Parts: sequence; structure tokens; C-alpha cells
Amino acid sequence: MQGTHTVIEVKDIKKKFRVFFDKGYTLKEKAIGWKRNSYKEKWVLNGISFRIKKGEAVGIIGQNGCGKSTLLKLLTRIMYPDSGEVILHGRVSSLIELGAGFHPDLSGRENIYINASIFGLNKSEIEQRIDEIICFSELEESIDNPIRTYSSGMYMRLAFSVAIHVDADILLIDEILAVGDANFQEKCFEKMQEIQRAGVTIVIVSHSLGQIEKICNRTIWLQDGLLKAEGAPAVVHCQYLDYMARIREQVPIKEIPEAQPEAAVVFDSVFFMDVFGNERAFFDTAEDIFVVAECSVLKRVDKAVFSIKIVRSDGLYCYGGTSRCNEDIYFSLQKNTAVKVRMHKVFLLAGTYQVSIGIEDETGKSICYMDRACEFRIREKGGAEGAFFIQNTWEVINEPMDKENGWRI
Repeated sequence: MQGTHTVIEVKDIKKKFRVFFDKGYTLKEKAIGWKRNSYKEKWVLNGISFRIKKGEAVGIIGQNGCGKSTLLKLLTRIMYPDSGEVILHGRVSSLIELGAGFHPDLSGRENIYINASIFGLNKSEIEQRIDEIICFSELEESIDNPIRTYSSGMYMRLAFSVAIHVDADILLIDEILAVGDANFQEKCFEKMQEIQRAGVTIVIVSHSLGQIEKICNRTIWLQDGLLKAEGAPAVVHCQYLDYMARIREQVPIKEIPEAQPEAAVVFDSVFFMDVFGNERAFFDTAEDIFVVAECSVLKRVDKAVFSIKIVRSDGLYCYGGTSRCNEDIYFSLQKNTAVKVRMHKVFLLAGTYQVSIGIEDETGKSICYMDRACEFRIREKGGAEGAFFIQNTWEVINEPMDKENGWRI
């Protein structure tokens, strides 16, 4: 339930770090190369301001190094800004680093007491919640084992379970939902939606636009230490993907690593185009989308079959097919080959979709395959929800139904 008063206020914060060019670490290195300890100052955040109201769920996106995690650490007061001010109202629970604060030699149960006390709970409050924490983490069988024996997924389950059961007013999460199986991720999403409805404010840093769209009602895009844009996820994510597509056009394709001796074909690049030949990363529902794959042919293939798979960012398998689905046609591949497939009227609804592409021979044996080669974004279609858009017509019939003959169509 979204409130009207502000719980997070960020006022013109700035944060810089020193980047050393050639820094000595040992006493000998420092003595010999004392003149080489030169550095430059990098402004990771250079004047960021925004407000978040009670009950809002806000996602923070941007390229690596844009300041997302630094901003979250400033919100948790792990570090402080060089200038500006961060004002928080209420108890803060954070998941910044996986298993931070856990002691590897203590059991999961003992670490619950330690971690929850860091968040401000006393012993009696922890004892009231511990059964619920263990149940949610699904670690009943391992809870009394030392957590050094836990997998990274088990760490995440325990850390997340503690963080969401401390009755916080503000929950801060940094990429941690990328860990864990699909079922537990879905469980986490449902729990966060539940605590958001209860009035908890959520801030998520993630590279997964789909995760943010599933939880958040606002996105903040950071770029070069500045607030590039903020607003509805469907709008800001389209702007971000368009920007990333333009960046890609300006960056030359890196030299392809030497292929394995048995490889006949390797993919160089995969990208999308519209019907006008423009390279794009976002489309509207029911628009035609071209997938273009450039590949180097190291050994001629006379009878090749192309395959394509589309998966939504939350793991929903949307489509899979090959170039032989409609006609029994094979392709001959030679050097400097590009293949283009036109997907007619793609009736997918708003979301981020990842495309995998492969090549097989006539017997179905895989020649090469690129998993999640690239992704595209579908913009919102008039409020429709789900996976696919279905054209429909509504009609009101102001007469009783004839049970024997049915309605007239």
C-alpha cells in the first residue's frame, strides 16, 4: 500500500574514489616506486537527487560502473557521500552482499540470531520469527549444519529469509535475486509483493529488467554518475535498451576467439532489425521483428538448419522452431554468411525476451549454438497482461439466450 509521505530522500549526493595507476603494496615496492603512486579521482556519483515514498518499489538500472551499488551502500550507510545528504525514515533491512555477516563455522540457526540482531531485533523477537524464517528458507534439514557447507543458493535463501522477516520499513536489495532456482525466485517475488502491499518500501539494483518490471512501479536509470531518467519501468527500460543498442552500433565487433578444431561455424553477432532495416532492441506488440545472425564458416556446410528459441526474462518458454518448420528447405553455408529470419506479427506482451539461436545439420546434430545471444523488449500494449496478445471483440446481446438454438453468431 503506497503512502504519501517520503521515507527515502537523496539530496544532491556526490561520491568519488581514487583510482591508482601503479600502486605499490609491499614496503619494498613503496620505497622503490614512491613516485609511481599517482592516481586520478573518479566521480562515481555526481549530484544525484530523488525521493521515494512509503510503499513504493523502485528499481535502479544502468551499465556496470554507473554507481548503482555505490548508491545502495550510501542508502544503507555502509559508506557516506562526500557531499549531499541521505535521509531515511524507519528501520532498514538490506541484502547487499550474499551472506554478509554470516560466520562460516556457525550453524544456519546460530547465524539467524546473529544476522537478525544486526538488523535490530532482540532475542525474544528473533525467537518469535525463527520458525517462519527457517520454513521460508526451505533449509530445515541443513539449518543446524555449519554454513560453510552451504551452496551459494542456500546462502541466498537464508540471507533473504532473515532480511524479509525483520519487520523493516525499507528493504534494499543488490542483485541477490539472480541466485537461486526458479521456484525460489518466484517465491521471493511473491513475498516482496506481499510486503510491499503491507507498506514496506523496496529498492532493487538489478541488470534483469524483467525482475524489476515484475516488482517495481518506478525505475531510476543511472548513467555516468548522473540520473539519466526516472519513471514507469515500461518507459524507462525502452529508453535504456534503445541507448544500449546505439552504444553497440558504435563499438566494433571484437576479434573472434580461435574456434575449436571440430567447429564448422561460429556466430559473430546477433541483433534485431525492424521492417525499415533499422537496428533496434525494442518493439511494439504485433510488430514484425527480424533476427539477424552473422557467422564465420570455417568448414562448408551444405545442408544446414537454423533454430531459434525465445524465453521471457522470468524463464517462460515462449517459442521454439527451426527453418524447416514450414518447408523442407536446407541452407548452404559459406564464408561471411549472414542469416535473417522474419518473425511476423510477434504477439508477445510487454516484457524482456532473450533469443537463443543455433545451427544443425540435416540429421539434427548441433553444429553451433549461442544461448541467450541477445534480448529485445516489447512495450506495453494498452494495459493487457500475460504472455501473448489475443485480438478480441466485445458485444452485448440484449436478449435471452435460446437454449435450443444457441446465440446467433
